Amino acid sequence: MRKSVKCGNVVIGGDAPVSIQSMTNVDSHNEKALIEQVNALASEGCEIVRIAVPDQEAVEVFGRVKEKTNVPLVADIHFDYRLAIGAIEAGADKIRINPGNIGSADRVKAVVQAAKARNIPIRIGVNSGSLEKDIVVKYGGVTAEGLAESALRNLELVASMGYNQLVVSLKSSDVRMNYRAHKIVAEKTDYPIHIGITEAGTLRRGKVKSAIGIGALLLDDIGDTMRVSLTADPLEEVRYAKEILQTLGMRPQKVNLVSCPTCGRTKIALEKLAEEVDRRLEQEQLPDNLKVAVMGCVVNGPGEAKEADFGVAGGDGKGVIFAKGKVIKTVREDEIVDELIKTIKGI
Repeated sequence: MRKSVKCGNVVIGGDAPVSIQSMTNVDSHNEKALIEQVNALASEGCEIVRIAVPDQEAVEVFGRVKEKTNVPLVADIHFDYRLAIGAIEAGADKIRINPGNIGSADRVKAVVQAAKARNIPIRIGVNSGSLEKDIVVKYGGVTAEGLAESALRNLELVASMGYNQLVVSLKSSDVRMNYRAHKIVAEKTDYPIHIGITEAGTLRRGKVKSAIGIGALLLDDIGDTMRVSLTADPLEEVRYAKEILQTLGMRPQKVNLVSCPTCGRTKIALEKLAEEVDRRLEQEQLPDNLKVAVMGCVVNGPGEAKEADFGVAGGDGKGVIFAKGKVIKTVREDEIVDELIKTIKGI
């Protein structure tokens, strides 16, 4: 089992659930906008919010936002160690630094001592754009091995300063490289790991990259906290992070909808039917973790989806409603959705 740290009231690592993070994208000097976005993220299910802190004014704003919000806040620092210390003193629940761009060992140690005094974790973050020059030369470019070596080197540096409240992250926009780098680090350290695909892209492209990259790691039991990084509204990051975790059975979900891909036997407008069932299931007050199937073949549908709690299978102008693979009733095509909802509700 990995070590654990606490970011505010959220445990990262150990046997704690994988936590969801996102990052604000409004001006770090705009207190009102930051508070609104932090609260919106928390309401959507974000458990840890990161805020960029580029200068002293942002440090002061960060402190005021911290006082007026309840979700744990992480200060994201680059280059100026004084900003890291200032953010810690302003109440940060965690800080994110790359020791390589903070400067000398003395400056890194000053940050570590400040974090130690407040007993808050430090996230050691490296990515493919910030590898040390000697590592790039050693491996002939940016590689999974180089990312892993940089992360482990920086972890060792901070640990040697007498502090072990650490989280490590090493991200690449290359999904395969990202996976291999995490595998190496997971085998060589027991610090909690923050996972994600950096610069994943737009909502459409980034969701695919993140599903593959994050999903593969989680299936290998790698990852204690995560961010889906999208060029989009941060609320979309949180929504999709929840969807990834729900799909893997790591978070409860309202409904797990399964539907067949159609074939030449299909005698019903299955795509339209599946979309309508999906929409109604989201609208209705139903138990969590309900599995519902929408199948296109009356002959095989109930048997193929017998593990579903409830389901429908379409025929030629009609359909059947079934539960646990057993047919309950046959209804007209235009009645299918309403009858399914009534059956689920026990009406």
